[in-house]
Amino acid sequence: MGVTTEDVVRKKYEALSPLMDERMRRCWAGIEAESLGDGGIAIVERATGMSRTTIRAGRDEVRNGIDGAAMIQVRRPGGGRPRLEELNPGLITDLESLVEPVTRGDPESPLRWTTKSTRKLAAELTERGTPISPQKVGELLFLMGYRLQAVQKTREGTEHPDRNAQFEFINDRVEAYQARNAPVISVDTKKKELVGDFANKGREWQPMSEPVPVRVHDFIDKDLGKVIPYGVYDLARNEGWVNVGVDHDTPEFAVASIARWWSQMGRKVYEKATELLITADAGGSNAYRSRVFKTELQAFADRTGLRIGVSHFPPGTSKWNKIEHRLFCHITENWRGRPLVDHETIVQLIGATRTTTGLRVRAKLDERAFPKGVEATDEELAEVNLIRDAFHGEWNYTIAPRGRRES
Repeated sequence: MGVTTEDVVRKKYEALSPLMDERMRRCWAGIEAESLGDGGIAIVERATGMSRTTIRAGRDEVRNGIDGAAMIQVRRPGGGRPRLEELNPGLITDLESLVEPVTRGDPESPLRWTTKSTRKLAAELTERGTPISPQKVGELLFLMGYRLQAVQKTREGTEHPDRNAQFEFINDRVEAYQARNAPVISVDTKKKELVGDFANKGREWQPMSEPVPVRVHDFIDKDLGKVIPYGVYDLARNEGWVNVGVDHDTPEFAVASIARWWSQMGRKVYEKATELLITADAGGSNAYRSRVFKTELQAFADRTGLRIGVSHFPPGTSKWNKIEHRLFCHITENWRGRPLVDHETIVQLIGATRTTTGLRVRAKLDERAFPKGVEATDEELAEVNLIRDAFHGEWNYTIAPRGRRES
């Protein structure tokens, strides 16, 4: 994290404060707040611990001119009303005891935050015999190292001991396939989207005071429903295919989307290909534990004659899947702030996605039904020409076309 304006003001104050009397301190704070513009008073307040009233007074004194300010008597050092924490030496301890049981985050970190509001903390301290304002509580919390913070997504769950080894295995496998000029694709389902005049995150240029009207509540439209964009990203060619489904995100739908990419795009540019590598997440419609995903891939291999290699990312590591930050993020950026009013709009917005690095995307609507609850029997799974790799065969395997079964 870089140095903030508040940090700069704090360092100035710490350096100059011992040299300034009360009036100089007040005027300096006012000048700093004035120079910072909108929000300047709040920044100086947090950085110095001075009240907003004092900062405003200093600002007004400077605006009125030094001569007017000089007429105001300066109190001797130590004059004025003592600070509340000086009158009650146990205040900080009492406040810490109220905050600590519900403190979240690393207790060793210099920055902490609390689930209790300053108003509630002030009320509890007042009940204990120390009348205090919520503003003063906020000031003390800041000095104690607390900040208002949102949650941050950093935990990925339990880390598999072979996580990094699997990443290296996938990388080596991808390089080997690409060295043979074989296609390598990254696949996944993008977030499901409601169809209709619903709000979409982001902002788009519109005539002033003429925002696009959308619905207040995001209740699904029974007629329009939702779409399920399943993406296929070609790592070597920087090309994407998105199969826009309207039914369910099932293993059948996942493989049907891959098969559609092959017939619409892949087969035309990889005419001599005899093999295909798929990198996918560990869960979802292309989960490594899915029997149906394997049986559907077998049918796909039989139809095309392709020897299909599959490598799954370890559980909880979906953000490393290339399709997330090479295709899906650009699609989201392309339709930001625009309501996805109908299927045609969605397909057109996906297909219009372009980047300066040369990304090109094609998309088509898939209105076929993919019912949930379809299962593969033990007999059907046994018929899959499945060759598991020696390293984590549950994640890394190959499905060969039947008729040339390999051991």
